[in-house]
Amino acid sequence: MNMNPLRNWRRRIRLKVPLMIAAIGATAVGTMGGAMLPPDTAGVAAYVPVTSSPAPSCNIKGNISVSGERIYHVPGQKYYTKTVITSRTGERWFCSEADARAAGWRRSKR
Repeated sequence: MNMNPLRNWRRRIRLKVPLMIAAIGATAVGTMGGAMLPPDTAGVAAYVPVTSSPAPSCNIKGNISVSGERIYHVPGQKYYTKTVITSRTGERWFCSEADARAAGWRRSKR
């Protein structure tokens, strides 16, 4: 029997999150811009990043790099499809490049 409660919690979450995601699909949207899943038995809610923009015309992805640099990606750029927006970390969608630049973000070099 494993007596480490943190390890047990991580294992429960790791096993339950994929099942909860499959159960609700991508329809529920939480206040952080992602899908909030129901709490597990320990009362911990899981968070799923938003993968589609809030409005079809707002398709510019504002990503924050590991170094903290704010970079935006437009459709057709090399990393656009690989970039996932996680709004709880400050990442966001923009409706125009002018909006992104005005907010202090720079265009991706690739």
